[in-house]
Amino acid sequence: MSSSSLALLAQEPHRLITVGEVEITLLGTAHVSPASARAVTELIARGDYDTIAIELCASRQRAIVDPDAMGKLDLFSVIRSGQAPMVAASLALGAYQQRLADQFGIEPGAEMRAAIDGALDRGLTLALIDREIGLTLRRAYKAVPWWQRTELIGGLFAGVMSKDKIEESEIERLKEGDMLESTFSEFAAQSETIYGPVIDERDRYMAARLQQIVDEGRAKKVLAVVGAGHLKGIAGYLEARSEPPTDTLRRLEQAPPKARWPKVLPWVIVAVILGGFVFGFTRNTELGFQMVLDWVLINGGLAALGGIIALAHPVTIVTAALAAPLTSLNPTIGVGFVTAAVELYLRKPQVSDFATLRKDVTALKGWWHNRVSRVLLVFLFTTLGSAMGTYIGGARIFGRLFGGE
Repeated sequence: MSSSSLALLAQEPHRLITVGEVEITLLGTAHVSPASARAVTELIARGDYDTIAIELCASRQRAIVDPDAMGKLDLFSVIRSGQAPMVAASLALGAYQQRLADQFGIEPGAEMRAAIDGALDRGLTLALIDREIGLTLRRAYKAVPWWQRTELIGGLFAGVMSKDKIEESEIERLKEGDMLESTFSEFAAQSETIYGPVIDERDRYMAARLQQIVDEGRAKKVLAVVGAGHLKGIAGYLEARSEPPTDTLRRLEQAPPKARWPKVLPWVIVAVILGGFVFGFTRNTELGFQMVLDWVLINGGLAALGGIIALAHPVTIVTAALAAPLTSLNPTIGVGFVTAAVELYLRKPQVSDFATLRKDVTALKGWWHNRVSRVLLVFLFTTLGSAMGTYIGGARIFGRLFGGE
């Protein structure tokens, strides 16, 4: 490595590690620092490296290279595949990062863009070494006890609703840490709980990816551009090299195991509700019809209320009221899927909605103004309303059966 490169590195957080015959320079960057972007550009320009590794996954790289990628979503496919909550969470995370850009005139991730451009300009190998953000978010969600998940999600979206300016202390933390970690820390008190999947697991993952690059035998000098908060962890795991990288990657790429009870519980609830109807009719026909009416009014009413809160089309709201009492008795399809499909048909997003999506979701009212994000709200709020209606309606039914109403 040239003396000028060593002199530049001396001014930045870094670690020099030799793995086999490959020299790896771990450069710790600040995701909101123009100085970090300049350091990346200068190091690559000096020609000491043949491979540039960056703390990005394919999804995050697309977001940097093509900022409008989120606006090219096939909404119907997103909803059908059950990805609507994850897309909404990604938009909320992006909204927080956009707040940084707007308030401080900084481009989060500028150093990653500099690394991508520098590698492409010089024809160097570019390696993405971070785990897919969607998988990281799912594992973080699973790491939080189930009774705290509503608070976590609510806190995440509260960041969008907040009009408070981001404090200078938060910027300093970003300069020393990780964007994803700081984003969660801004919104949720459970940052220690999610430290494993958000930071430590990614340290291990990125160390394994770098080891994998070494094992491939094509790289000789690697510049790894990572957040300063990952330096110590990645270096430690690289030096330990406790298992083959493929084993580490396979384990950390596994989706969190799904509990069996969320699949069984809806069918149990349906059986209990239907059993209540049958029992009610056998006791008294009038009682049976009253129970059915309670179910329709409560379940359909709360689903419709969800549509109203989402400012859905009037036809969508009526659809929610009619569909929820039926879909709640059929766990294979949710009312949110039905209402979102109707909303998409009635208010098909325009090109301008996709173009302004990232900017619109930085403000609370923008979620309702933009047709793309509003479809997600229709899905989420009608689903939540129907879920509440199922439990409240069920309680009402059994109150009539055993409470003498």
